[in-house]
Amino acid sequence: MMVKSNPLISFLIINYNNTNLLPRSIESCLKQTYKNFEILVFDDKSEISIKNLKKKFRFNKKIKFYENKQKKFMIPAFDAANSYEFLIKKSKGSIVSLLDSDDYIHKNKAREIINIFLKYKKISFVQNLIINKKHKKKILTNSLFSFWPYLAPESCINFRKPFFFEYLKKTKSYKKEYSDLWLGFRLGVYSFYKRDKFFQLNKALTYYENFGESLKYKRFNYNWWIRRKNSFMYAYKISNNKKLVFNFDFFITSLIVPILKLIK
Repeated sequence: MMVKSNPLISFLIINYNNTNLLPRSIESCLKQTYKNFEILVFDDKSEISIKNLKKKFRFNKKIKFYENKQKKFMIPAFDAANSYEFLIKKSKGSIVSLLDSDDYIHKNKAREIINIFLKYKKISFVQNLIINKKHKKKILTNSLFSFWPYLAPESCINFRKPFFFEYLKKTKSYKKEYSDLWLGFRLGVYSFYKRDKFFQLNKALTYYENFGESLKYKRFNYNWWIRRKNSFMYAYKISNNKKLVFNFDFFITSLIVPILKLIK
């Protein structure tokens, strides 16, 4: 399908200690078959400087680099959300596409995403599938709960910019309360419960380096259960869907959290 219009898409890349992989992310954006794009890169106080990278791309007007000068909260999801929010406010595109620095994208991603937004005027949020580079396969799994959608990670998230500011306004009070929830999850939940704004593009357009999680949130440890409970509560507050808090999964989660807190 040919692109019928030419909206600017902003690729937003955040980096923390993946400076060695960051060039690959940038290059994948530069190789897009759809050419009306900009690339904004935010480095969140990485141990390895991006100085040489800035020098390498200094003559490319499509790329802008920013570095964090503010205090880090040392909560990965919260810091990442703040980084993306900073770049979104700096971006000029009407369409925004998020990308973590250890991931990269298919050369046709921008074209595919733009076509969806042009075809479906009411759609504000599009998520695509991911490919696990190591196993060379498409990844599409159900979320923890059967009545939830598949919620993709940040590097698969694409949206119209006004949608993001609407989300910020409506969820402002939840930002610190649920600081351990990733932005991709927050946006996905917000969009999903406004059905006319959510679109699942079943094409694998994002390559994942790995699916690792920090030890702080290792599966079934205390912080993992806390985040699981927070996921339920955040979705419930967004949707007012009682199924999210009146089910066996939530009951077990709510039971385990205080027990683990006592023995922690």
